[in-house]
Amino acid sequence: MYICSMTKLQEEFHVQCASEYAINLLRRSMIRVANELCAKYVYKTIVTGESLGQVASQTIESLTTTNAVAKYPVLRPLISFNKDEIIKIAKDIGTYETSILPYEDCCTVFLPRNPVIKPKIKDAEREESKIDLDSLIKYVLDNIEVINLND
Repeated sequence: MYICSMTKLQEEFHVQCASEYAINLLRRSMIRVANELCAKYVYKTIVTGESLGQVASQTIESLTTTNAVAKYPVLRPLISFNKDEIIKIAKDIGTYETSILPYEDCCTVFLPRNPVIKPKIKDAEREESKIDLDSLIKYVLDNIEVINLND
């Protein structure tokens, strides 16, 4: 399991970019990090836990904008499941209790008041051009914590 701190990126998005794009920019950055992990470890796909329409970053337009930076196929096995179905799966596989632990994550700290729900790729690219994205992605990659789940 790879634990990637995206806080530094989010701080830059918060200061330099339009706030309504912050979550979309974060998702695009996560895919960029995943691209690099796929290349380094010869993985063939990226798998996410998104469910269509659950939140602003999971509209068709948001997923399309996020996918625009993917270099590998993005699989979304939960895409058609509703919240109750996802909770049941989490309970069945033993991840539910961890998922509900009280934790103020980076998404809640930097959540914009009005996130864009129909982002356009060109607008996301414009916002990303306001920061040194390559250096920030490199910083994230250089500071990944790896946990071997087989131990």
